[in-house]
Amino acid sequence: MTSEVKDQLTRDHVAVTDTFAARRYFRKFERITGHLVRVAALMEQDRSLSKQDVAILGGYIQALARTFRALSMKYLMTGREGAERLEFDARESGFPVSSELLRMANDAQQAERHLRNMPGEAALKSDMVQQIVGNLSVPTRLQFALAQRKYYQELQGGDLFWTRNDPETIWQGNEGKRRRFTLHWAVYDSQVNLPVIYLMDLEDTGKVALPKDSTRWPEVQQHLMGQSLGGLKLLTIAQGFDRDFDDLHPKRLRRFHLGPMYSSAFTRQSGPLQQVLTESHAPEGEDWALAWTMEELLSDRVEVEKSGWFSTVEREIFALDPFSGRGADTGTTRTERAIILPERPYQALAESNPPGFREVRKFVVGAGGRVISYR
Repeated sequence: MTSEVKDQLTRDHVAVTDTFAARRYFRKFERITGHLVRVAALMEQDRSLSKQDVAILGGYIQALARTFRALSMKYLMTGREGAERLEFDARESGFPVSSELLRMANDAQQAERHLRNMPGEAALKSDMVQQIVGNLSVPTRLQFALAQRKYYQELQGGDLFWTRNDPETIWQGNEGKRRRFTLHWAVYDSQVNLPVIYLMDLEDTGKVALPKDSTRWPEVQQHLMGQSLGGLKLLTIAQGFDRDFDDLHPKRLRRFHLGPMYSSAFTRQSGPLQQVLTESHAPEGEDWALAWTMEELLSDRVEVEKSGWFSTVEREIFALDPFSGRGADTGTTRTERAIILPERPYQALAESNPPGFREVRKFVVGAGGRVISYR
């Protein structure tokens, strides 16, 4: 990455300097992650996703929600003297920059030590009451100490969304000597500051089942995490995996991009969505939209080729999008795009009807968090 590109990325990173702005920012994401679970459930109803898909995605979404809850505690006293300030990507993603999650991972390694040396929650609250009643003053320092304690408690609780969430396997059964597995993993892509989730369905013809294979499984995990870059096409990832592991046969690979998040109050993205949010004049808490993109690559057939003098191996031939004519460009069999947004911005979007949104599925959040799907 050139210094010019790094400078541009830095300029796009904005620090939240106001206490109330920080709290509004995290409340927004608390709502959004809650809506994401409902969106996934709707997609299960119309069979866009399976029950297992929803369980996997729901697990990562809940982990992301816990990550935001932890960060909200860390930055609860933003704007007060000595307090740290959250940095987020205001230009591209609307999400916190990846370095925030890296620092959080480092804090998690030391959470137990910090908690051991801190007063307990009950003691801090008691001291706060005494200062308010006895000294008639705001216990700012005690509030900060309590917020930090809650931050480390969240980290110690675990099950958060990290920059790297290593692959896990789910056994799907056997077909003769072939074992079928679903692999899933996730990253917080540092290039675009977005959470990205991967699912791969594969067949295993090795002598030992993949999760129990002390040689192949660590290699598979390392390989997949090394290839989990948003800039790589699914076709590139799948073909590389197919070539590197002769007895593992990827049949289906999917990638889910959660974001960008658009907000008239926080982000500076360009394009029709940002204009729609500005013109909708939505009240606080409803001035947002979240993009959701699913890419899918399917194996079309298998070809057998020689391997050495006496052996042969199977190679997957993947199907590229036959309809758009851009399959070779996208490296996918198909791509589905959706946006999630409250009613007021949706009404503004429907009225303006900007080009390119006809094929985008809309999930509209109504009263009480009810979500309705529109094509």
